[in-house]
Amino acid sequence: MKLGGILFKSVEDKTPPSIDTDLQHFAEDTKILGAVVPPIFQNSLFVFDTYEEFSSGMAGLSKDQEKYYYSRISNPSMAVAEKKIAHLEHTDRAKVFGSGMAAVSCAIMSCVHQDAHVVAVDTCYSNTRQMLQDYLPKFGVKSTFVEGSCSEEVIDNFTPETKLIVLESPSTFFFKLQDLETICKAAKAKKITTMIDNSYSTPIFQTPADFGVDLIVHSATKYLAGHSDITAGVICGPESHMANLIQNEVVIYGSALAPFPAWLLTRGMRTLKLRMKQHELAGNFVAEYLQDSPLVDRVHHVGLASFPQKDLYRKQMSGSGGLISFEPKFQTLEEVTRFINALELFQIGVSWGGFESLVVGAVSQPLGYQEKRWVIRLYCGLEGPEDLVADLETAFKMVGE
Repeated sequence: MKLGGILFKSVEDKTPPSIDTDLQHFAEDTKILGAVVPPIFQNSLFVFDTYEEFSSGMAGLSKDQEKYYYSRISNPSMAVAEKKIAHLEHTDRAKVFGSGMAAVSCAIMSCVHQDAHVVAVDTCYSNTRQMLQDYLPKFGVKSTFVEGSCSEEVIDNFTPETKLIVLESPSTFFFKLQDLETICKAAKAKKITTMIDNSYSTPIFQTPADFGVDLIVHSATKYLAGHSDITAGVICGPESHMANLIQNEVVIYGSALAPFPAWLLTRGMRTLKLRMKQHELAGNFVAEYLQDSPLVDRVHHVGLASFPQKDLYRKQMSGSGGLISFEPKFQTLEEVTRFINALELFQIGVSWGGFESLVVGAVSQPLGYQEKRWVIRLYCGLEGPEDLVADLETAFKMVGE
């Protein structure tokens, strides 16, 4: 039964519904002509009956989520996805973008200015690092990169100019965790904004706002949408920050998500919890197989019993996803190439989060490593876990030939 726009189990029982129910129905109160699925508002602009209404709409554009003016900024199809994601992430508001990197860029730009300083995790997403390390310095913004698993290291790099901390827990390729609560508590005391990329966990497995994180970004291309048919991003955060971000970065950069992919994003989220559980099952199954392989030196996966930050994992997360990386004993380009080319179910491609399993390889040397190492990243899709292991076994045999 709906009470005040919120779906409750009954009039007597005011217990909020489960996340399963919210994924299906939250923010979808309005049924147009009885349609069970919200329609696509495939229009570029909105018209008003009077100039007074137009002026009022313009004045409240960044604050009122129910007023629409121009689809470059807001649209009802976008609003459904935004309200649903904000609710799942336990934040006041969300804004969807045309890509995950658009969301990351707008979030960072909303926090920094000339001579500002950023502290970031060394193993954050490569294009996020590229922006911080190579692009922003020409505007006078400096960044310090830290390994991240030691909270004191992060905090010790705060300076009077620090305006933003960029977290990614688990981080890209090596899946290291940061102690969100400890870092955020120290940041708030210094009035420093914290931002995290939560693409790996989604709100199914981690809600960073509960630990004090200010801004949460996603590459919604991945798990949130889940079907490898759109590119999208999202920023979630407090009303005060989001209203300002919409008035500035969203309006100026023009990177908001279009109506049709926003509708597809909402559609994809209906199966999010079901898919995440299947990815977790497959990821753990494959990671355990890799851990026992004589051709593997080290497996990086938060779901393993041997994961070195297991206590922090249990505190912050309720599950692991389908992303795994491992360092093979074979470390030549020729051997790595032979292994990857021998895979069939694991297709060669960037990104992840869809139905299909993927593989990429990279030479990396994160902080703490004495030398560069080949690291192979696997993404376990929705295929049978036993079939994925059989695919890996065949490829490992090819390396020895």
